[in-house]
Amino acid sequence: MKVLKFGGTSVGTPQRMKDVSTLITQDQEPKLVVLSAMSGTTNTLVEIADYLYKKNPEGANTVINRLEQTYLDNARELFDTDEWHERTVALLKDTFAYLRSLTKGLFTSFEEKVVLAQGEIISTNMVTNYLLEQGHKALLLSALDIVRTDRNAEPDFAYIRQKALEHLEDNPGYTVYITQGFICRNAYGEIDNLLRGGSDYTACLLGAAIQAEEIQIWTDIDGMHNNDPRVVEGTEPVRQLFFEEAAELAYFGAKILHPTCIQPAKFAGVPVRLLNTMDPTAPGTIINNQMHRGTIKAVAAKGGITCIGIQSSRMLLAHGFLRKVFEIFETYKTSIDMVTTSEVGVSVTIDNATRLDAVVDELKKYGTVSVERNMCIVCVVGDLASQNIGFETLATDALKQIPVRMISYGGSAHNISFVVAESDKQRTLQALQQTLFTYDGHVRRPA
Repeated sequence: MKVLKFGGTSVGTPQRMKDVSTLITQDQEPKLVVLSAMSGTTNTLVEIADYLYKKNPEGANTVINRLEQTYLDNARELFDTDEWHERTVALLKDTFAYLRSLTKGLFTSFEEKVVLAQGEIISTNMVTNYLLEQGHKALLLSALDIVRTDRNAEPDFAYIRQKALEHLEDNPGYTVYITQGFICRNAYGEIDNLLRGGSDYTACLLGAAIQAEEIQIWTDIDGMHNNDPRVVEGTEPVRQLFFEEAAELAYFGAKILHPTCIQPAKFAGVPVRLLNTMDPTAPGTIINNQMHRGTIKAVAAKGGITCIGIQSSRMLLAHGFLRKVFEIFETYKTSIDMVTTSEVGVSVTIDNATRLDAVVDELKKYGTVSVERNMCIVCVVGDLASQNIGFETLATDALKQIPVRMISYGGSAHNISFVVAESDKQRTLQALQQTLFTYDGHVRRPA
């Protein structure tokens, strides 16, 4: 069995729901399909929740009414028969009546998560009803009965595996099983969500749980490209990535995947394929546990970076100095991306400057602190093991005309990273593209 995930854009209109339905029923092999909310719905539900937090039920009801009318129009366009149209309208009216009931009482984070879950619940019901109208053997499985997090808000994989297998074994004979992405229950049985990676995370958790043949993530892009096609001409899809390479690219700017979501698939040894809903015949990108030696695969960039330097010839070599520095970032819940050290200083980068002033104030106890904003991390990903002599030189040589603030190499055998000014991002990516992917020597084109 394969697991297929479709994002909000892929089910963003009635016609696209029909297209997805055609795609998932073109063969009779059973499959588990994970759907996001229709594009724009979650943002609207966040707006409703915001009105309710502000104790403005009139504003919330105005947005609820507008969203309800949008879905009623979509239902009219989606269904051909009165029977399935009326069933779906009844579901929509019940759902929106429930949302209105939440405007009359206390509104907390618990109610907010209930509100946010409705988008996926609606989209999966609509697609399931459409499949049934078309005569397909489809069954809706509620993610709220399968996906649960533990007391640390991490997926409870043993529970997910047990429940997923139970639901499939108890309901044999269907061609398509539909469920929701993103939403789940927490350890206390309350409606919650997976946060990181959303529906992609759900698909990878379920694919790992049932040991799927393959997990397919369908988006509106033909897989991961070897560079950012928005700023670099001539990029190409990367046809194969090692799990670690994909995680590095996702973390450092390739928005097609969240870096966390593919971890369950990696550990279970289930390949993940990135495919394009708008061009279903395109091969996309396969992510698996195969490492192609001697190849640089791709370049990615992550903007919004702040560099912080701490210089202290008095303290740096003292026992516990680095621990004290890192504890400051931990205290203020600020994650570090890159670290470099010398005899008299340590430099780090962060991508969340919300608590920067407090962090800097604490760091000044241990040395002279400098801050550089509007920076960018550019990473080169591939087989960068130390025995591949010259690979890191190719990357650094490409940037000989660009001021580089920091370089990180050796923390991973799959990544060398550079910090440059945001204003230099485009020419940095273009220079790396020219050097790495039009080079006739050691580096081969993406597999």
